[in-house]
Amino acid sequence: MTPITEVEGRRLALTNLDKVLHPATGFTKGEVLHYYATVADVLLPHLRDRPVSFLRYPDGPDGQVFFTKNVPPGTPAWVTTAEVPRTEGPARMVLVQDLASLIWAANLVTEFHTPQWTIGTPGIADRIVFDLDPGEPATVVECCEVALWLRERLAAVGIEAYAKSSGSKGLHLLAAVAPTPSADVSAYAKELAVEAEKALPRLVVHRMTRSLRRGKVFVDWSQNAGRKTTATPYTLRARAEPTVSAPVTWEEVEGCGSAAELTFRATDIAPRVRDFGDLLAPLFEPERAGRLP
Repeated sequence: MTPITEVEGRRLALTNLDKVLHPATGFTKGEVLHYYATVADVLLPHLRDRPVSFLRYPDGPDGQVFFTKNVPPGTPAWVTTAEVPRTEGPARMVLVQDLASLIWAANLVTEFHTPQWTIGTPGIADRIVFDLDPGEPATVVECCEVALWLRERLAAVGIEAYAKSSGSKGLHLLAAVAPTPSADVSAYAKELAVEAEKALPRLVVHRMTRSLRRGKVFVDWSQNAGRKTTATPYTLRARAEPTVSAPVTWEEVEGCGSAAELTFRATDIAPRVRDFGDLLAPLFEPERAGRLP
């Protein structure tokens, strides 16, 4: 029998709770749902009012992994949806606005990916993001060196940056910016990526070409484009272990000596939230939003 639970007055059918989704540790779907319920208070603000792209892995990372952008079939009527403009025509997408919607979405088994804009102003960014992706044998250690350079460069123009692990191999840098067209944010991010490559030529590459990336950190500036999304803070990733895209302190970035030091699993997050709160909470403070030069 499918378990039925009630979340904030909404009845949810939760399926296959014993199914192993992260095989390296035996982490089950039930544990995935428990994780999201535990971190909802810090995760939901990062999802709210941002149309969600779901990267689904219903049979674990070794099964079929696929993006769902449109509202999935069977979505309950009480889940908030909104029309989102796209170049090929408007589409309807999900907004995860509350705990019940979060648990419903988590039951689909998904990573959460969101754009750098909110539904009220599509294509007008309130964030700038850099996805630092290491090419082997480089690791997140090299990403940290690049992140520190970018942090200083952004600070010089009054933009305060924050960091989180990607939940995979790299590091994400985020900052709040005054509302700016996504195309302009993307162009500025590219400028900084090119500048970083010139300043750190043995460490940084700004182009995606894989043959250029070995041993270097690809500074992916393109996720600032209006149509692009980035892994949402606190989302689980579709990997063998239940790794999380987790906010980190700048002290952790500065002191990172191995990839293991910035690898966080689902069980690590609640204690970190107790100790630090949401390290990305300043992103929601309007007075901290910087202006692009």
